[in-house]
Amino acid sequence: MTFYLGVDGGGTKTEFVAIDDSGQVVARALTGTTYHLQVGLDGAVARLSQGIGTVCAQLAVSCSDLGYAFFGLPAFGEDARIDPLLDAACGRLLGHDRYGCDNDMVCGWAGSLACADGINLVAGTGSIGYGERQGRKARAGGWGEVFSDEGSAYWIALRGLNVFTRMSDGRLPIGPLRQGFIDALDLSTDLDICARVMGERGMARDEIAALAPIVSRAAEQGDWEATAILERAATELAGIAQALRRQLAFGQDETVLLSWSGSILTKLDAVREPFLRTLQKLAPYELVAPRHDPGMGAALYAALLGRSATP
Repeated sequence: MTFYLGVDGGGTKTEFVAIDDSGQVVARALTGTTYHLQVGLDGAVARLSQGIGTVCAQLAVSCSDLGYAFFGLPAFGEDARIDPLLDAACGRLLGHDRYGCDNDMVCGWAGSLACADGINLVAGTGSIGYGERQGRKARAGGWGEVFSDEGSAYWIALRGLNVFTRMSDGRLPIGPLRQGFIDALDLSTDLDICARVMGERGMARDEIAALAPIVSRAAEQGDWEATAILERAATELAGIAQALRRQLAFGQDETVLLSWSGSILTKLDAVREPFLRTLQKLAPYELVAPRHDPGMGAALYAALLGRSATP
């Protein structure tokens, strides 16, 4: 029996999924984020070690017994200094060279489309798009939360925080969004939000991203500014899909498989519905509900790579 291990890293959690030759899930584990910009290289490696150890214990095998592994890691491919260190660490943890590393965007695509040619958008803590066509690979978006990750939970939350400040000081009419932040963060005064978000005990990236539901609830309560944020998120995500379509050289009239993963497009109707409407106006797409979650996608990709590597 050959086991394939997939690792889906993320801004909030990391999932480990092992499958057998038939594609059946035989072990799972979950750890915290492996986003090295948040927890450091040592922190990311420690969580990878924890998850691999848990899976191998469930299977009653050693790491060396795994047929192939694929690590989809946050921000992988974006730092020429850190990438080789992460790659080498994965090899040390496994004790062999039967593995591959790439960005976690690959996990979303592999899971949602079961490794078929097409496009997948990830919109969770961060955002990014990835697609493959006839061996060609492409990514769009996902340049990091400081100046990109459009349409992500972090992006939505930051714009919600900005609207809060403008409602507070009179630059915008007060709407439900302002009270939503006050209640969620237990603010005594509006200015307390500065220390709460940016102070000594301020918020990490994933904690800020977790504020995005405040914006969606405000939109449900009729807050126009909150609604505008969500509609802009939908437009940005549609733009990522179109960019991938061009990079992969799909014809203008060619129907392209498109799926998605991440909390924003799977859970927020106020983003997903305008996103899908916008896409259908731009070019033909066949919308595919995610066939598998990204963790399973990572395992399927590990199996694909492993079988390709077998003489």
